[in-house]
Amino acid sequence: MSRSAKVTAKLSAIDRFLPIWIFVAMALGVGLGRVSPALGPVLDTVKLGGVSLPIAIGLFWMMYPVLAKVRYGRLRSVGANPRLFAASLVFNWVLGPLLMFGLAWLLLPDHPHYRTGLVLIGLARCIAMVLIWNMLAKGDGEIAALLVALNSVFQIVFYSVLGWLFITVVPGWLGAESTAFNVSMGEIAKSVLLFLGVPLVAGALTRFVLVRRRGERWYEQKFLPKVGPAALLGLLYTIVLMFAMQGGKIVSLPLDVLRISIPLALYFVIMFTTAFVVSKKLGFSYEETASLSFTAAGNNFELAIAVAIGLFGIASGEALAGVVGPLIEVPALLALVYLSLWLKQKLFAHERGASSHDPRRVEDAPLGARRSQEVKP
Repeated sequence: MSRSAKVTAKLSAIDRFLPIWIFVAMALGVGLGRVSPALGPVLDTVKLGGVSLPIAIGLFWMMYPVLAKVRYGRLRSVGANPRLFAASLVFNWVLGPLLMFGLAWLLLPDHPHYRTGLVLIGLARCIAMVLIWNMLAKGDGEIAALLVALNSVFQIVFYSVLGWLFITVVPGWLGAESTAFNVSMGEIAKSVLLFLGVPLVAGALTRFVLVRRRGERWYEQKFLPKVGPAALLGLLYTIVLMFAMQGGKIVSLPLDVLRISIPLALYFVIMFTTAFVVSKKLGFSYEETASLSFTAAGNNFELAIAVAIGLFGIASGEALAGVVGPLIEVPALLALVYLSLWLKQKLFAHERGASSHDPRRVEDAPLGARRSQEVKP
């Protein structure tokens, strides 16, 4: 079996064929909308936080399983590798948003709605599938879990502020007052707290209660494998409803979908390769480098879709940009897994020959490896 086949085989059927499932969900939604034109108005009659209740249920369904996976207790270990976590924060909360903003304005100057949707994606740092990509690329699982926990907390604190800044303030600096959206920080905070805060609390409480009752091993090996796939099922459910309500308009714009895809693809490649090169120059091990790079490149499309729908509506260009996101992310990040493994052979071959008992290698080893070495006599 080839290396590509081995990597792909480790993904679940939902993960492996996610772009196909998204297309199927789109088609199913459009079909439902045409068979029952009254479905959209009916779904939109009951709302929660300005969002159709069936859609709101789907958004919670997307977010809760992801946030139940986060190991929040490990945030106490962040100080064990300050350079790596500082680099991650810079990539995730400075360079990532700036790069997506720049690509959106450069490549979509005539589509302010799509630009805003991409900005929302750029601000939503990855807390979900990055763990899968990191595992496939043989990165450090503990560091990836810590970065996920860190990003979860930072999104609650910074997403509203940065969203208001990049959507409302910065466009005015660029002379785009007539097309900038008048979105208050309060409106963004409301959407973030509703569609990230509520499932985050639910996920954290689930982990705390079940681990305390059944143990960490049962939670990781029994509970999470059962609840984990629900996140992508929730995404597909939400896409079906979105396209049932406004699918005809979206499907009629294939060139727009292509234009949205270009800055997304560029973003993934630029963020990953930049983070990889910088991490290598900083002297991080391959496992640390892979974890940081995939965390920097990935995005939390569930949150971006939720906020776009909450702020601009289900039929908006912002929501369309959010839906296109996972369609591009899955094949792009899977390709980057292969690139990461190839770079490991080219740039980190010396690590394979270093003894795990060599004290000169302890400082450069992954966080988990350092701990195991430090306790040995």
